[in-house]
Amino acid sequence: MLRSALLLGLGRGPLGRGLSTHRGGSTLDWERKVSEIKKKIQSILPGGAWDPLYNTSYLPPEHADVVIVGGGVLGLSVAYWLKKLEKPRGAIRVLVVERDHTYSRASTVLSVGGIRQQFSVPENVQLSLFSVDFLRNINEYLAVVDDPPLDIQFNPSGYLLLASEKGAAIMENNVKVQRQEGAKVCLMSPEQLRNKFPWINTEGVALASYGFVSSSHHMETMSGEEVNLKRIHEVHVKIDQSLEYQPVECAIVINAAGAWSGQVAELAGIGKGPPGTLQGTKLPVELRKRYVYLWHCPQGPGLETPFVIDPSGTYFRREGLGQNYLGGCSPTEEEEPDPGNLEVDHDFFQDKVWPTLAQRVPAFESLKVRSAWAGYYDYNTFDQNGVVGPHPLVLNMYFATGFSGHGLQQAPAVGRAVAEMVLEGHFKTINLSSFLFSRFYLGEKVQERNII
Repeated sequence: MLRSALLLGLGRGPLGRGLSTHRGGSTLDWERKVSEIKKKIQSILPGGAWDPLYNTSYLPPEHADVVIVGGGVLGLSVAYWLKKLEKPRGAIRVLVVERDHTYSRASTVLSVGGIRQQFSVPENVQLSLFSVDFLRNINEYLAVVDDPPLDIQFNPSGYLLLASEKGAAIMENNVKVQRQEGAKVCLMSPEQLRNKFPWINTEGVALASYGFVSSSHHMETMSGEEVNLKRIHEVHVKIDQSLEYQPVECAIVINAAGAWSGQVAELAGIGKGPPGTLQGTKLPVELRKRYVYLWHCPQGPGLETPFVIDPSGTYFRREGLGQNYLGGCSPTEEEEPDPGNLEVDHDFFQDKVWPTLAQRVPAFESLKVRSAWAGYYDYNTFDQNGVVGPHPLVLNMYFATGFSGHGLQQAPAVGRAVAEMVLEGHFKTINLSSFLFSRFYLGEKVQERNII
């Protein structure tokens, strides 16, 4: 995987069959030609074996079948499933390009790390059900022979969503959808809530939804304007600490660049046409900054504390065994912080987060903040749901982005869905047609009520 910036080389015309390069020959054919040229040069030059004059090991390959822009959890999930589902083995060359090889500013590692099944859209519930099964059985997928078993510290403690009188009816309807999809979710009255979690103050709470990780899951298999079709022929990868760009020929580009995926789409010419047309429809994903606070509270809730979401949007969960907790809340549109840096606003906790925490859990009145950080959301301004699958005009660009805070928890299932679309031409296990790019042009929003 390479850290880099990139440029995209575009061309017009239909997407050719298979995963060959745009020059017409396959990647294997090209390597064979290069090998023959090297042998000819070696036969002419004096001396022994072929020895290049310059070390080029730091450069990306000149050819790849699929280039994935973004090496976070979604991009890597797509890469995993492409290699997992390819037939025959070794048929596809996949290159992952990542700008931050330290992952110090990556959304994946800066997220709160929750996983829930409590959504109102069936596809979102199915994505999470598969993803939790993937994480629970991670060694069935990612174990390495003769290496110790993987320990990703997956500690499911459930999700507790609280609703006011105004939101109680919506919560009941959502739970019906979740149960129909196989999620284990129960509704709790304020009295039941107090009995199970005596540390919680139920004032203003009319109903609660408690979701806990299931040991099994249910999934069903579902099978006028003049436009110019385009195709990306190569990406130009900028080498770290260099002004040099390495061109990489490719057949497919996966846009999994997270908060920067809108900028990558613009490099491919997406959204550059007249307003109101398909060519002029932008990928509505932009950078949003979110704060996460870590606090200590010796008298705080115990080990069975679920991930709690207050009706106000404030949330928290336990972190480890030392009475530490993680939490925060999303700002209003008027409060959106400058995403140009990752500095933390500690007054936001004092003014917006702490009062709600102390009201909901009285023990948090005496909490002490120990640390805080900021990370990025790939925020979909259209409907706050993911964008999955191909672009209708740039035929070989596929999306896995825009999940607005639930990308980490759905990444295993999203990666599989994108790989299915690339390899089979359609979704096989979960039908994510409602998450296609075309909905932005058609104005068809995915109405997910449980966005945090």
